[in-house]
This record gives sequence, structure tokens and C-alpha cells, in this order.
Amino acid sequence: MIQYRSKPVNQEGRVEWSREEDAIWRDLVTRQMGVIQNRACKAYLHGLTLLDLPQDRVPQLPEINRVLMETTGWQVEPVPALIDFDRFFNLLGNKRFPVATFLRTREEFDYLQEPDFFHEIFGHCAMLTNPDFAAFTEHYGQLGQAATPKQRAYLARLYWFTVEFGLVKEGDKTKIYGGGILSSPGETLYALESDVAIRDPFELQTVLRTPYRIDIMQPKYYVIDDFSQLFKISQLNLLKQADLAIEAGLLPPLFEPKEPAHVE
Repeated sequence: MIQYRSKPVNQEGRVEWSREEDAIWRDLVTRQMGVIQNRACKAYLHGLTLLDLPQDRVPQLPEINRVLMETTGWQVEPVPALIDFDRFFNLLGNKRFPVATFLRTREEFDYLQEPDFFHEIFGHCAMLTNPDFAAFTEHYGQLGQAATPKQRAYLARLYWFTVEFGLVKEGDKTKIYGGGILSSPGETLYALESDVAIRDPFELQTVLRTPYRIDIMQPKYYVIDDFSQLFKISQLNLLKQADLAIEAGLLPPLFEPKEPAHVE
């Protein structure tokens, strides 16, 4: 497994991407654009139009920030590959979306467990142009700052099943808004079309109690009615909701436990 490090960002907020990285970005975007049509939700596709991401090169952070600031007042914040919960919640609570400035290599073109620049920009930033979604994400960060470690573990499931792997109703169809799905060609198809995947209506306590694994296709997804539902959820006392979920305990997992890595 390749060890990634975020690339430096200069005073103008720009990153020196290589020609190979530009080519990888181009191929990632081309492949994913062919998959998300008729599967991504309208809010995401509208945000993608607003962002107007270049296809022939990796976009620069100031280009993203200009659009986000004009629509919802958000910004992207360059960070190392991994950050702790304190920094994560603080950034979200201040309308800053953390973005690691590294791009996957050709060797890991199809799957990367760590969130890279493509995942963060292509997967997430379009939805941050939507006011209800952006407000939900901001309130989530503010609540997370005040949460105990135990509460944060339960709140992480709310983020996972919405921001990362959320589905939404559009008329009589189900569409995708979660960035973890929309940056993955395999999961984009699986989330909507697999006969194995479970798609249940969103119910907060159930979501907070649902275990997940980060390295598999999700066995279950939760479907919101619309994005105003997310905004309404963000106005609840989510720390109290987390305590109720802690008291009730986790639901049985729908997956096998991850096998420990063998060390030779």
C-alpha cells in the first residue's frame, strides 16, 4: 500500500501538480462522468455545473473556493492526508471543508481507502453549493466539537450514512448525493442497482446505531426524502440523540469482521 503525503500549497493556494497527475485527474473525471449521469441527484449535478471543474488538469483550490464562497460561504482547507477529530469538527463548524492535497497513483486508480483530492473535490464539493446540505454539514461540525469521544463515535455514523454514502428520493426514483459513492464507479452502480444492497428510509436513531466498514461496498444505505430533512436533523439536539443511541447500543453488523493483516 502506497504511503501518500499531501503536496505543499503556496501562498496563493496553488499546488504544483505534475503532468501525470493531470492525466490521472482527466481519466478519473472522464470515467466518473460517464457513470453518474442519471444516478447523481439534481443538487449534485447542479453543483458540478457551478464548479465547472476542468477535465484536462487538476483544479486549483482558489477556483473551488470562489464558487463555494459565492454560493454558501464555504471554503476548502488543505490538510495532511489524515487529521484528528478535533481538527475535523473545528473545520466543518467554521465552514471549511478539509481536502488532502494528494492524488492517487495509477497503481491505485480503481480504489483508494484514504480520501484523496479527487474524492474530496469531485465527490463532495458540488454538494457544498446546496444551502441545506451546507448548513447540515456546518451544524454537524459545531456539534461534534462539543461531543465526548463516545458521542463522536456515534455521530460519525451520521456523517457516514449522509455526507459519504447518502441516497435521496427524487420523485419515484432514488438518487445519490454521498461523496463516497459519487467518487467510486463501482459503488455508484452498486448503491442504486445491486439486488443485494438494502436501501431503507432514513431514521436517525437507526442510523446512529448502524455499524459500518470503510473498506467494503456498503451493505445498507439510508434514503432521505429531500435536503430540507437534513437541515431539520441538524437543528435537533444531536448530542442527546447520540446518548439515546449509546444507551440502546449498536445494531448487529451486516458484514463479516475485517480479518487482521498477517505480518510475515
